[in-house]
Amino acid sequence: MKRVTIRVPATTANLGPGFDAFGCALSLYTDVTFEETEAGLEITGCPEEFTGPDNLAYTSYCAALATMSEELRGVKIHIDAHIPVCRGLGSSAALLVAGAMGANVLRGNKLSTQGLLNITNAMEGHPDNLAPAFLGGLTASMVDSGLPVCVSFPLHPDWEFLALIPDFNLPTTKARAVLPEQVSRADAIYNISHGALVLKALELGDEKLLRNAMQDKLHQNYRKKLIPDYEAIESLVRTTGAAFCLSGAGPTLLCITQDPKLEEKLAKKLDSITTANWQMLPLHVEFEGAHVIFAE
Repeated sequence: MKRVTIRVPATTANLGPGFDAFGCALSLYTDVTFEETEAGLEITGCPEEFTGPDNLAYTSYCAALATMSEELRGVKIHIDAHIPVCRGLGSSAALLVAGAMGANVLRGNKLSTQGLLNITNAMEGHPDNLAPAFLGGLTASMVDSGLPVCVSFPLHPDWEFLALIPDFNLPTTKARAVLPEQVSRADAIYNISHGALVLKALELGDEKLLRNAMQDKLHQNYRKKLIPDYEAIESLVRTTGAAFCLSGAGPTLLCITQDPKLEEKLAKKLDSITTANWQMLPLHVEFEGAHVIFAE
């Protein structure tokens, strides 16, 4: 086998109170093809500034080869990305997952999913996006003794996700820089209790419980100041009965509902209360994680 294409789903992390812990895979994808060559590196399908050896798919590819004690030869990488960059939908995690999995498949699948998670978590720093990208569906993760521990949770089939994606980006480094170094005990308790109920609401399909539980005091109150019209959009979404949160570090805003007419309801009013251009993208849960779609 000399060529393989890996498909990785988009992911939304945090889901309100599950800061750096909860994640869910969504029906938006990045496909990355790896073709081994005698020597050299060629990367296509992305802006020129990302075609060097610091490309995330390539660095992850190299890390997986090193873990397997495999020789690094030449490689051609083609990236077909439909996950928007720096929008809080796991674009970086998708490239890391694709790189590690691509190397593993090309060299005989010597590493388990846990092994791939270990490699990519060491590079990403937290597994909240990586876990659903590998496993699909709804996950919760922690890091124990430097290694990620990830589990899957049941999800009611009637949930629909509506991503509101703006025409500006928000680098994760900037979104993390506004967070406080310490939080109060009351805020920590608030998030623990709300996070537990979010998982149960998502399992049961309980819209009211999810709407009430999906609130947070650890990150969203700080990050919303970086996103124009956040509060106006949140207020509008809540009038529809949908749950609302930042997707990852933002700036994408996420609505979770069982109302098939949510997009229609928001479309009538969204433009009148915002200054940026917001794309409404209906998504559903992707229960299949990263996988091979072509190999030879």
